[in-house]
Amino acid sequence: MAGRRRVLGSSATAVCLLLASLTACGGPSADDTARDRVQQVLDQRAAALLHHDPAAYAATGDRAPYPNLAAVPFADWSYRVTGLRRTGAGITAEADLRYRVSGYDRAPVTAGRTLTLSTTAGGAWYVASERPARGSAQQLWDQGPVSVVRGRSGIVLGVGQSGASLRAVADLADRAVPAVSDAWGTDWSRHVVVEIPRSLPNMAALLGSPVGDYRGIAAVTTGEAGGGRQAPADRIIVNPDAYGTLGPLGRQVVLTHETTHVATRAHTDAATPLWLSEGYADWIGYRGTGRTPAQAAPELQQAVAAGKTPTALPSDKDFGFAGDAALLARSYEGGWMACRMIAAHWDEKRLDAFYRTVGAHERRAGAVEDALRTVLGTTLERFTAQWRSYLSGQLR
Repeated sequence: MAGRRRVLGSSATAVCLLLASLTACGGPSADDTARDRVQQVLDQRAAALLHHDPAAYAATGDRAPYPNLAAVPFADWSYRVTGLRRTGAGITAEADLRYRVSGYDRAPVTAGRTLTLSTTAGGAWYVASERPARGSAQQLWDQGPVSVVRGRSGIVLGVGQSGASLRAVADLADRAVPAVSDAWGTDWSRHVVVEIPRSLPNMAALLGSPVGDYRGIAAVTTGEAGGGRQAPADRIIVNPDAYGTLGPLGRQVVLTHETTHVATRAHTDAATPLWLSEGYADWIGYRGTGRTPAQAAPELQQAVAAGKTPTALPSDKDFGFAGDAALLARSYEGGWMACRMIAAHWDEKRLDAFYRTVGAHERRAGAVEDALRTVLGTTLERFTAQWRSYLSGQLR
């Protein structure tokens, strides 16, 4: 992280840098010098934020983002200029923002940002505005002032949420983390970062996706599939509209489910089918709650009762958020029932080993079949038939 530097230069220098021509005014080329000057301003801006110095931050230009960011405990915050272009009398800079939340991110989160810069009458450069780069999602602080609540096992960041609601989620996280560790083990960070935006549209903006993709979805977890120990912490992003309709048990199940994704991320990759990753997260979410298959899998029970027991394990495309809601529910329930069957027929340790073995493969082809053979001593055909029989026996 670069320290704070003074921005030097005269009006003549600024005019030289903003010329459309890239011809040098003596010394380095205009484009190289402009990049250096922009980088200096952004370094100053980053240092002011990290040192909690609102006056120094305001001296670099647009001060509006500072109150939104002030409560978040950042360990690092830096920009790397990746491109410049002339825009009228100013410059537009493309940059990679890299930041870490203190105590949670082992490696920086990177986000593309677009900044416009102008000069004062005296030639000093300043940031006129900052926004997500084209194709990049919003960050939570783009949506308003961020409030922060810490728990024993996580940190909850919210915009437009009361302190009481953030504390309630932190308390759920404090129960979710040990519940996940009890089932999965402790070879993970054992803490979570939860973000709660103001509304469903704000959630979609954080994910860079259409609103319709997440309508009715209580929460999602973002992260780097197969990420090692140096991967940044996952983010559990809550849809306040759907989450708010759940009762206490439902909220706990959802947060424990998403926490499971955080714990298993390093062992979840392209080889892991969604029926296994989502089913396992639901299995831990419902573990110890006393919920019966009929209570936790109502859509699947209705299908079985109507003589429409699925003929195959759910495919990845069955988990599309924007598709058939009933099919999506049956897919989650079918994955949960498959994991529940493994834990009951074999044991929980074998379920854990099965998950890890599937994720150890580099590609999807053969991953499940190999793990079924080596861990459970069965084939995909026999496992599927056993699962169908299990559905009929548990849900009729």
